[in-house]
Amino acid sequence: AGDVNAVCKRRKKTDKNKPSNQREKSSNNYRQQQQHERELMELQGMAAMPYLLEPITIGDYLLKSKLRESSISIVWKAETKSCGEEVAVKQVFLSKLNKHLANCLDCELNFLSSVNHPNIIRLLHVLQSESCLFLVLEFCAGGNLASYIRRCGRVQEQLARRFMQQLGAGLEVLQSHHIIHRDLKPENILLSGSKDDLVLKIADLVFQGRSLDPGNYAQMVCGSPLYMAPEVLQFQSYDEKVDMWSLGAILFELLNGHPPFRGRTNVQLLQNIKSSTCLPFSMLILPRLHPDCVDMCSRLLSVNPGLALLLSINFIHS
Repeated sequence: AGDVNAVCKRRKKTDKNKPSNQREKSSNNYRQQQQHERELMELQGMAAMPYLLEPITIGDYLLKSKLRESSISIVWKAETKSCGEEVAVKQVFLSKLNKHLANCLDCELNFLSSVNHPNIIRLLHVLQSESCLFLVLEFCAGGNLASYIRRCGRVQEQLARRFMQQLGAGLEVLQSHHIIHRDLKPENILLSGSKDDLVLKIADLVFQGRSLDPGNYAQMVCGSPLYMAPEVLQFQSYDEKVDMWSLGAILFELLNGHPPFRGRTNVQLLQNIKSSTCLPFSMLILPRLHPDCVDMCSRLLSVNPGLALLLSINFIHS
């Protein structure tokens, strides 16, 4: 507080020597700076509140309620002031980024700003302050796929096929840019469109996605264990095929209502994967599934990553 008062006193002394119009301009700039700092403090102070008492303005956007948060970011539901369009704003706290995360952020922003695909979340705008980066993204009113599965339970094979076609199309774009998502799971897949014509969008690429030159392998452990490929659980090098395993786990969950493998710890989870001789399909639905569907799920969830075929298999394109 003493430092702040000292700065204010120095500003008053300096202002006395300025012409009145300069003092007025300086005063206006100071008030704007204070207002900007107050808004940032409010954003950080209200991070624990799901709904803001009053919307906070960031550029042309009004932040209204918190959708989710992590240790380094908060995602807000927001509204465009000029037209009323709903958007999502991801607030990233720059001070919480290490060098690796900062590099990931730059890489994925370049990717998202250059891609416009119906099955990948769209980046609309980027705003930056001294302490935060604000990514304005399209808003998906249908929530995420995890909530959808909890609400509706397992889905019919025809709908699962349609969902997989959409996710396969999105992953094809990622692979063409040599990007691994690394944390593909129902929580990171958003739903848009109408109830009868749902569109899936791959999201949360920032901080999860990783650019990888052809023929190279990544080593960092990243992802959610229930959807994580065994080579990642074993701290082995991996490539884009780890996303295929995650896709297989999602397909299995769509058809059965739960992930294919479980365990109290990562070690137990890995043991259950390795000891499995066949996928634990529910006997209530297995007789009703087309053999191609079961075969695709088995291939994607093979412990041999070389068998994790995706885009060339008829199941995706049929």
